[in-house]
Amino acid sequence: MKIAIIGTGNLGKSIAKGLIINNAITTLYLTKRNLSEIQEFEGYGKVTLTTDNIEAVQNSDILIFAVQPRHFEQILEQIKHLLTDKHILISTITGFSIEKIEAIVGANQFIIRAMPNTAIAVGKSMTCLCANTKGNERIEVAKAIFNRLGNSMAISENLMQSATVVCASGIAFWMRLIRATTQAAIQLGFDAKEAQELAMYTSEGAANLLIESGNHPEEEIDRVTTPKGCTIEGLNEMEHKGLSSSLIQGMVASFNKINTIKKEQI
Repeated sequence: MKIAIIGTGNLGKSIAKGLIINNAITTLYLTKRNLSEIQEFEGYGKVTLTTDNIEAVQNSDILIFAVQPRHFEQILEQIKHLLTDKHILISTITGFSIEKIEAIVGANQFIIRAMPNTAIAVGKSMTCLCANTKGNERIEVAKAIFNRLGNSMAISENLMQSATVVCASGIAFWMRLIRATTQAAIQLGFDAKEAQELAMYTSEGAANLLIESGNHPEEEIDRVTTPKGCTIEGLNEMEHKGLSSSLIQGMVASFNKINTIKKEQI
């Protein structure tokens, strides 16, 4: 696949790393105003670094936009005359609707919105996708890309804000839970390095149990809880202190903040 990432910031770098590691490219163009910030990609034979968005568009079929929202409209205006029926436009910009993209480039373009997370750099992203009517004809292409970088799910556009909280912000929420587990392990006698390793791989194991089995989390919890045992004692203490409700309330607060930002941009 001939892919360009327009705006190779933190997310763009993560996508690029995932594409390169998983050999998902024929060619890859990375654009950035300051090329010194993406010099780590210079040694790859299939990768071209450029400050020229037009060059990237002309030499690519799939355009992944990972720029700041305030720059996106200007870039679309800059490149819209170059778009052909071969181009697939994939936007990772939060809050920039398909309707707004269509208003600039036209509804006859293949337009897809993607919400990945930074785990895409290690091929473990959960990416949500939605498309315009034309873009639905190419949604499988987008799935093929993001499934090589983790997993993907097609959803309706009205759920994209929610997907931002669950999947993108969700990385930070899970990091905080892993950090808390690490801190507890240190208090229980492990050194910091051991504690983090225990926390990381236990959380990975928990997720993989659900992925492989398809079970509900409570089914797996039941497997490790015994009457009057230490596991149920710990779980009940966590719930008394509000673990589940705090996490839910935090995610809802994050969702409300996104909607506040979106209203300010209108």
